[in-house]
Amino acid sequence: MRILMAGASGFLGTRLVERLRASGHDVTRLVRRPASEPDEITWEPSQGRLDPAVVAAADTVINLAGAGVGDHRWTPRYKSLLRSSRVDSTGTIARAIKQLPAADRPGTLLQASAVGWYGDTGDREVTEEEPAGRTFLADVCRVWEAAARPAEDAGTRVVPMRTGLVLDPGAGLLKPLLLPFKLGGGARIDAGRQWMPWIGLADWMDAAEFLLTHDEVAGPVNMVGPQPVTNAEFTKALGRAVHRPALLVVPSVVIRAALGEFGGEIRNSQRVLPSVLERAGFRFTYADIDSALRNALNREPSA
Repeated sequence: MRILMAGASGFLGTRLVERLRASGHDVTRLVRRPASEPDEITWEPSQGRLDPAVVAAADTVINLAGAGVGDHRWTPRYKSLLRSSRVDSTGTIARAIKQLPAADRPGTLLQASAVGWYGDTGDREVTEEEPAGRTFLADVCRVWEAAARPAEDAGTRVVPMRTGLVLDPGAGLLKPLLLPFKLGGGARIDAGRQWMPWIGLADWMDAAEFLLTHDEVAGPVNMVGPQPVTNAEFTKALGRAVHRPALLVVPSVVIRAALGEFGGEIRNSQRVLPSVLERAGFRFTYADIDSALRNALNREPSA
């Protein structure tokens, strides 16, 4: 396929470009700086600027663009950036698709989203049919996914990929946890009863590539493993993976003091299931937390 990708320089984007090219796909990367490589094209999502002809040259568009949720403390200014970086990029792509004649529109838009959509759902199992929650991240996900509507209205298959906690030692959840766990400082949050929707990086890549070719799948897809675990179970599993005890407890008030509003979001419970993927016939290679952690920690960290 000819694939146009936004957010190709991020954690997931970098790895997905490598995977898709290894599979024989032609990937062009959208960049916000002046293009310096043959596979790069400049766009300005904050200004809504993207040449529709660039989009017309693609069979599929993948949009992973957006500021990192845990990269900075959530000041009012950074919360605005979290929202605008997602809505602007998605809206720019969706409007460019809609501007094209029907014959020139890409068939698929794989659109990043997150399990933050669901807010705090306690012990309930939730699938893709669940409405958006009431937290800040849930609201961000709601407007993020809504920004893709012009592409959907134009007849392009839109698949919001609601990603959970991706397991990789070089980024995301594992990166800040590994050192304290290796030093015997692994700790659950409070009683550890909150559910954590995780997915191994290898399975996330497999699922993204699966969605490229399964045209019957449209609408939101939970990119999470089939066996969510509680924070207490995750803490024990990571302790086993690094061969260290994990017996400590961190009160949620401490996390909130250290991380601000983002710390409160971390405390939310989300028992999210990958119903759409499983109904479509996708098979997870690392379906349980122990095998996923072993695979993650036996690989080189992502750049």
